[in-house]
Amino acid sequence: MTTSLRAGSPVGVHRTRIEWIDTDAAGIYHNSTVVRFVEAAEASLMDGLGLHGYFPVAPRVRYEVDFDAPMFFGQDVCTVVEPVRIGTSSMTFAFEVWGEEFRGRPRGRAAHGRYVTVHVGGDHHGGAASTPWPKEWVAALTGPVR
Repeated sequence: MTTSLRAGSPVGVHRTRIEWIDTDAAGIYHNSTVVRFVEAAEASLMDGLGLHGYFPVAPRVRYEVDFDAPMFFGQDVCTVVEPVRIGTSSMTFAFEVWGEEFRGRPRGRAAHGRYVTVHVGGDHHGGAASTPWPKEWVAALTGPVR
């Protein structure tokens, strides 16, 4: 079973700023910073839906990013994550990372992409096998936005 989500599905938002640790010596953000911002937005989404046990059982199995523009030390950032497809045991998310207006530069999209998570059984330390998403999680992700 696959469910494509409609416009108005729940989104996760994370607002932060580029810190020195996020940059190279020229003050431009590291590409890997995007993953951290996206995961923070995903955590916001899942927390807002009450899906507190999600992360230990939902590893990423695919990640794709297009980098559109640099962001700089001190620049505010807004990251938005949205589930776009739920399968029996996998889920696809789309995301955008936006650098806010900064030193005369207009707000602009810095990166965008997609990634897939797969639901695995509870104790996966001896190996992971996909299992169907809990019905109540699917309902929370596909029901009306609260």
